Amino acid sequence: MSRHSTLKSSGKITVKRNVLKRYERIDIMKKGGKWKDGDKAFGLPKTKPEA
Repeated sequence: MSRHSTLKSSGKITVKRNVLKRYERIDIMKKGGKWKDGDKAFGLPKTKPEA
């Protein structure tokens, strides 16, 4: 029995995510100079994903 085409996982399509992991948000804040070592990683401000 074959699998329906809509159920296949495709590695071809890369979708821009608008929800970032905590470490990704910290990396963006470090690049922007808004993060310094020793800051708490909870309650981070919202950040936009890099384009």
